[in-house]
Amino acid sequence: MLLQYAENNKPFDDSSTFAELKWDGIRLIVSNLDELNLYTKNTNATSKYPELHNPPIQKGTILDGEVVVLDEHGKADFEACNARFKSSKVKHKVVYFAFDILYHRGVDVTGLPLEVRKALLEEAVTENNHYRIVRPINGSATDFFKIVCQHGLEGIVIKKKNSKYEKDTRSWSWQKVINYRRAEVYITGYSKKEHSWLLGYSDEGCIRPIGAVELGITQSARQSMWPVFQAYKSGESKDHVYVKPLVKCRVKYRDWYKSGAMRLPVFEEFIV
Repeated sequence: MLLQYAENNKPFDDSSTFAELKWDGIRLIVSNLDELNLYTKNTNATSKYPELHNPPIQKGTILDGEVVVLDEHGKADFEACNARFKSSKVKHKVVYFAFDILYHRGVDVTGLPLEVRKALLEEAVTENNHYRIVRPINGSATDFFKIVCQHGLEGIVIKKKNSKYEKDTRSWSWQKVINYRRAEVYITGYSKKEHSWLLGYSDEGCIRPIGAVELGITQSARQSMWPVFQAYKSGESKDHVYVKPLVKCRVKYRDWYKSGAMRLPVFEEFIV
């Protein structure tokens, strides 16, 4: 079951829903039927996470949740989580945050209301150092999102209390609100292979490269930039064409990687 973005990425209060923290990690299904298997969206990841191999759940249980690496402050470190997934040489320890239960005592419970599944999740999981439960907050989703932003966390998910678990569906019953940051950056080139623009950030009089943006660029925006790309070309490589940093735009993004690149930038508008 996948999430929709809340309208205009805004939190809302609704008595038929509750909100919970969106952990910044990798989505993972923990299946403990005849044998234990750990599945990401595209991979059987059982061998990648040996510390999750003795789950505090009975046979006949399937959980949905997020595998996370926590930093020294207890915040999710996505870059460390991604590095751990990609390489067995990376030793970051992971924690699994279960937010839903799909099978309980061998019975498919996806057709039950989420409120009921949350109660079954509490019954099924005994929390320990590697397995924890994501619990809904009591109170306003709008106020909760403000607190999440103040602490630099990823965002929240607002879920309908009576929602069934809709397999392979991007459902409006679950809506995510992301704590995006925003910046004004320069467009410094484009990719020859992908529909993306190179970005640069002004840093003490120099333009520092910070990666590329592909998301959010409309056909109209591409057409507006093409004459600039043609008139102010400053060089090229095998994969990119570079231009003078004359055009600024506003982007929203998730975070910064330790390399200095922007994580998941989304083009919003040109700055005139």
